[in-house]
Amino acid sequence: MAERSTAAVDVAGNSGDEPLTAKADQSTADGVAQNPERDTDSEEAQGSGDTGHPADKASPPELHSGHKLARRYRLEECVTRLDGFSSWRAVDEKLRRAVGVHILPADHPRARSVLAAARSSALLGDPRFVQVLDAVEENDLVYVVHEWLPDSTELTALLASGPLEPHDAFQMVSQIASAMAAAHREGLAHLRLNPNAVLRASTGQWRIRGLAVNAALRGISSDTPQRTDTEAIGALLYAALTQRWPYENDAYGLSGLPKAIGLIAPDQVRAGVHRGLSELAMRALANDGATASRHESACTTPEELVKVIGEMPRIRPPEPTFTAPPEYQRTTYQQGTYGRPAPRLGGTQPITPPPPLQSRTGKALKWAVSALLIAALGLGSWQLADALMDQGGKSNDTNNTQTQDGGDKGPQKPAPGRPVAIQSAHDFDPFGTDGSENPRDIGNVYDNSTATYWETSFYRSPQFGKLKPGVGVILDLGKVQQVGKVTVTFLGQTSVELRAANADAGSQPTSFDAYTKAAGGSGTTVVLKPGKSLETRYLLVWLTELPPDNAGTWRGRVADIKVTS
Repeated sequence: MAERSTAAVDVAGNSGDEPLTAKADQSTADGVAQNPERDTDSEEAQGSGDTGHPADKASPPELHSGHKLARRYRLEECVTRLDGFSSWRAVDEKLRRAVGVHILPADHPRARSVLAAARSSALLGDPRFVQVLDAVEENDLVYVVHEWLPDSTELTALLASGPLEPHDAFQMVSQIASAMAAAHREGLAHLRLNPNAVLRASTGQWRIRGLAVNAALRGISSDTPQRTDTEAIGALLYAALTQRWPYENDAYGLSGLPKAIGLIAPDQVRAGVHRGLSELAMRALANDGATASRHESACTTPEELVKVIGEMPRIRPPEPTFTAPPEYQRTTYQQGTYGRPAPRLGGTQPITPPPPLQSRTGKALKWAVSALLIAALGLGSWQLADALMDQGGKSNDTNNTQTQDGGDKGPQKPAPGRPVAIQSAHDFDPFGTDGSENPRDIGNVYDNSTATYWETSFYRSPQFGKLKPGVGVILDLGKVQQVGKVTVTFLGQTSVELRAANADAGSQPTSFDAYTKAAGGSGTTVVLKPGKSLETRYLLVWLTELPPDNAGTWRGRVADIKVTS
């Protein structure tokens, strides 16, 4: 009877496998793998040399494109065939989406450990990891189905064009360290964390693939899994800052360090490297000589790394580049052709003569028609004035003068419930160190989609680690408008206040005291209704209490904001 375990996580998918070329693993002196390669070492794929697991030899299943597993997963392309297992890009015909599949024989020496690793990873359910969707033993095969994320890019590909900006490198190491700390709290390790296992989604979020599974497929284990993963995170940050691999051998398309000089700090390898990130990479790599010279202790667990990252000053994102508008093209006119293209000299195209002058009869007819129109307008105006005077005697409000179509000549207020367009939004962190809070994704709060969101930094408690009273988003409505309610959609239970600047504010206020509280609430979808009539141009959505983010920290996420009159 087939054994099946399914963890269905319906998240948009990407590859959990890598191309077919890489170099051999590098190990530390204590035998723990510190430089894990892709799941497709070229040396192993060719069958040459010792894989390190001579007892793990097994014949890979005879599969081909078009083959179906469980009458559901149609294999499309083999991306790895190595060491008794193969990895495929496939299609889930039931849900009509791309997936990745690892396949190995049921009698493979590592089949049991692969199933156990896949099921443990699926139970974690952390969206920062590429999710395991199915783990099955069926028809003498064991296969693991996982997400396939076509909109994501490997760190390997990102580094091919150069090192990351300091802000991007900080976001990468912060998110990866936080995710791995959460995994280790659940007893899970990666052990093959490398640039091929780290993906950046189109939203800017970093994700990790192959948690526990990639190591199980290769039969890799460690007596110090937290130290192994922490050092791997340090290697990722080192590569992101320098575009070099922090070991002597070249790997992942990156050049290794020169031989015989040892591990040197990133800011000594490349000019302009952020000093704080350079020290962080060295502390994660746990090189005693380098860290001792900087008077900093080494980080040996992802949790310690997260703590050090939380104590670092915030790194600002790069300023947006400004593209100069095209130069104004002046139009020149030649004498005699004003308003018309100049004739080409020497050409055969005839010149169109100007229209003839109007005759006296035509002028007389024009004046007669004009006189008739003026007379008609005068008669209509007199009739209108007479009608309005009659209505004025019956009305008690002398200011309520109406036209023939019933419209009010005075200023009209918008009908209640009308959507009010948000012209722009800005992150607002007046009590922070640099006044900003992840400004790059701020446009997601008013893009009419709850699939995207703007998020705060992570904090050690729901009350922002007691570092500040809150953070928020300033909405610019373009002009002073009537505000009836503001609907805010969050990811997670969040407490929020609606604040507003005075209607006579000439520009966006930059101090918190310039915004007066108008409403408050808590929930995942919060409707904020001011207690009295509110007219303003600038609104402040102010987060006061954050939800947990499944990583032992707290973070606010705003998916959508709508303003109505």
